[in-house]
Amino acid sequence: MIKRLFVACATLFLAVAAGAQDYPHRNITMIVPYAAGGPTDTVARVLAQAMTKPIGQTVVVENKPSAGGILGPEVVKNAKPDGYTILMHHIGMATIPSLYRQLRFNPLTDFEYIGLVNEVPMTIIGKPTLPPKDLKELIAYIKSNKDKVSYANAGIGAASHLCGMLFMSAIQTDVLTVPYKGTGPAMNDLIGGQVDFMCDQTTSTTGQIKGGKVKVYGVTSKERVPSLSEVPTLGEQGLKGAEVGIWHALYAPKGTPKPVLDKLVSAMQEALRDASVRQKYTDLGAVTFPPEMQTPQALQRHLKAEIDKWAPIIKKAGVYAD
Repeated sequence: MIKRLFVACATLFLAVAAGAQDYPHRNITMIVPYAAGGPTDTVARVLAQAMTKPIGQTVVVENKPSAGGILGPEVVKNAKPDGYTILMHHIGMATIPSLYRQLRFNPLTDFEYIGLVNEVPMTIIGKPTLPPKDLKELIAYIKSNKDKVSYANAGIGAASHLCGMLFMSAIQTDVLTVPYKGTGPAMNDLIGGQVDFMCDQTTSTTGQIKGGKVKVYGVTSKERVPSLSEVPTLGEQGLKGAEVGIWHALYAPKGTPKPVLDKLVSAMQEALRDASVRQKYTDLGAVTFPPEMQTPQALQRHLKAEIDKWAPIIKKAGVYAD
């Protein structure tokens, strides 16, 4: 009995090892927990296309949009750990544990880490007819009209939701929050004047800003964004405590064999060295993480630190989703 069990285990080990060695022999699916055309989807599609050459197979982006971006991680957690299903997620992986009381996955224990991809600054933008001309006037306007002013976001747990919480905490003023099902409809209503202001990633706001469709009041990064060099940071304008960047990273299901993970890490790193990829991200206002951050170990440390950072902010705001 023991001998048969040993032989069975050895056979399984050899089969897994053999499968890992010839990986990949078919397309890889990159799950994105947000709608097509959104900021995270844009980041994912640039990377997926660039990873195709070094990995030797097509990397296909599949969108699994849901409130708070929780469906995508659930799908990947439950996927076969063979390297053919991976996850692209943003800062939401660090805020989900505090936002959701009944979560069916643990970001720290249910995934293998591949590495950090890039960080996207946020921009505070307003509808075209919003009276304030700069951030100082905007803050004064919000404080004077807090019962009338409305803030749009893409839903609980979305980047725009997190930025809004941080901004309102920094100016010590709460306003009416209007959640939407995605960045697209929120942006459309902002441009149309149905809501007053919002905060979202440069990947989705740069074109609107340059096209004059919205007013811009500042970027949330420590330094100015090259693609929006004329826009001052919030810190430059005297507002402290509102710096936030929306970082993106890749994950695989727990138990994915190390040889497979090594190939995924290597393909991601090679893709991020591509000058055209870095330029595409720069054009969107994104900053590619340096090589030392493009590792499983760096992502693990970063995720833990971000969970610890956001937990008290979310708790103080009293925002939860069942």
